[in-house]
Amino acid sequence: MKRLIGIILVALSAAGFGTLALFSHYAYEDKMDTFSILFFRFSLAAMVMLGLLIIRGEQLPRGSTFLRLVVMGVFGYVASSFAYLTALKYASSGLVALLLYLYPAFVTLLATVLLQEQFTMMKGIALGIALLGTAFTVDPAGGQTLGVLLAITAAAIYSIYIIIGTHVLKRVTAIQSAAVIFASAGTASGLLMLMNGPQLPATKTGWVAILAIVMIITVLPVVAFLAGLERIGPTNAAMMSTLEPIVTVILGVVWLNETLRPVTLMGGGLILIAVLLLTQSELRRKLVKPELVSARYPESTQPN
Repeated sequence: MKRLIGIILVALSAAGFGTLALFSHYAYEDKMDTFSILFFRFSLAAMVMLGLLIIRGEQLPRGSTFLRLVVMGVFGYVASSFAYLTALKYASSGLVALLLYLYPAFVTLLATVLLQEQFTMMKGIALGIALLGTAFTVDPAGGQTLGVLLAITAAAIYSIYIIIGTHVLKRVTAIQSAAVIFASAGTASGLLMLMNGPQLPATKTGWVAILAIVMIITVLPVVAFLAGLERIGPTNAAMMSTLEPIVTVILGVVWLNETLRPVTLMGGGLILIAVLLLTQSELRRKLVKPELVSARYPESTQPN
């Protein structure tokens, strides 16, 4: 049941992240820039999480755990976002999105080497199908070498974020970790915003978009992802996150009047097949060899 809950949490997280393009569209229409959006997103989310910490009576992490969470916020979120957004200047959004979704492959390799996580045949098959489906979904096109390198850098940075998060979550709760990650990312993006010049929302629509970005895209999905990551491990969490482009495509068609091509439907179907294969594999492993699952993912990995 713990792993099933983890799968559901990561799927919900991917759906939340998939709405970023929609709400960012309205924020950009309200004349905001990227750094200002990132500042409001992370700083307001940090306030929400700090409020939850007070309500729950939890303390902020300390020592090396705190420093690792800061690195996850600054390096994992701000740096990867910067690399991704800059890549869009030199390559098509389709190519950049495809290269960003190389991160499950990076996570799989890092988890196998650093965390001694078993690489099964089913994981390999699911990963291959998910990457192929992502290629169809985003409809990649050409781009300059610099754009390709930046997009791959963004994927590599995010994969390291996931690996670090796997270790840190054994010491803190999802609320504690998210509070520090958001606060550090908000501080870093705030400094970048000041250097570039703040561009605040001009209308009510812009503020509504920011509120949605904070809650629907940041607070809820990040907490769900961190909680799911602790339950199913980094490789599975990374592959489950490939649901995100499906949500993005559907919202683009419904709300932004984008065209949905047959090849995109094919890609979305492949991603869903990969997720179903992974889910079936995880549930079967839980039923067949529960003692092995319990040894690697103990029921209580967070402090009381």
